[in-house]
Amino acid sequence: MSAAPVENPRVLFVGGLGRSGSTLLELLLAQSPDVCAVGEVVHLWERALGADERCGCGEQFTACPFWRQVGEHAFGGWSTVDRDEVLALKDRVDRTRHIPRLARSSLSAAQLADVRKYADLYTRIYRAALAVSGARVVVDSSKHASLAFALRWADGLDLRVLHLVRDSRAVAYSWGKQVRRPEVVDGEDFMPTFSPMEVSKLWTAQNAAFHLLATRAQVLRLRYEDFTADPAGVLRRLRLFAGLPDDPAALRLLGAPGDGSGSARPSAHGDPAPPPAVPIRAHSVAGNPLRFSGGPLTVRRDEAWRTRLPRRSRAVVSLATLPFRVRYGYLGQQRSSDSVETS
Repeated sequence: MSAAPVENPRVLFVGGLGRSGSTLLELLLAQSPDVCAVGEVVHLWERALGADERCGCGEQFTACPFWRQVGEHAFGGWSTVDRDEVLALKDRVDRTRHIPRLARSSLSAAQLADVRKYADLYTRIYRAALAVSGARVVVDSSKHASLAFALRWADGLDLRVLHLVRDSRAVAYSWGKQVRRPEVVDGEDFMPTFSPMEVSKLWTAQNAAFHLLATRAQVLRLRYEDFTADPAGVLRRLRLFAGLPDDPAALRLLGAPGDGSGSARPSAHGDPAPPPAVPIRAHSVAGNPLRFSGGPLTVRRDEAWRTRLPRRSRAVVSLATLPFRVRYGYLGQQRSSDSVETS
């Protein structure tokens, strides 16, 4: 489905550190036709255009009809995009070390030109995604704070940022596991792994950056643990934040209110209902392997890190991330991490 071009595309940018549940939120939001989820667009230049990796729909990027149309709408075809030039521009703009500069109230003429040229690439993609899909909001789960800071300088972009937080100890446990990347076409590749101290530094830096961004842009903070406790309520809140109506049909994949399951199988009234007739997928260019599962999805609480994260590692992460753990209400919690399963 196609719609008229959108002058000021609205994007819900999901920010935070990876392994915090952004793919799950994105997939559930994308089941409503007024939402178009595109995955982690920040990786499009290297993983999609460079390596021709698989889209969340299962097709390789160059073979995906959705992304081919997006490329035509945005740039007159992906072949017109100078990938090397984009990557060089990205290095000048979109790096964590540039955040202090991007947070300023003004930039030099040269810096402003670079930032707006870089942000315009994303604005074009968002606008094209809305035109091709007919949706009203694009969800970009790139997560990188530096990209969010760059997008705040964009001309003609309605930017709304979701700051997604998860217990640092659960995140450290997840980043220590070896996870295969099913989107890779040739050979076998795995997502990177990080030590507990590395995760602590990244978790603290990313969260601190989004606190700073909240003083300069529309930012809504959400704990992933709160999402699993009340998925329907959180999705309603996110739709409201994104400027979308409270539509019961948008929650059709969730379980009965208060059942805590988050299952895609029960109806909104708790009556048995068949699984969705279509796979739970989105045209995502990068993200957690969950996007290839096909669904239905089930959200459940998982405390595996409490027994499987080595005591020393847990102590390192707990101490290194203490200030923000206190701020987010994780100190002394008995149950504080979550995971996603597919059935």
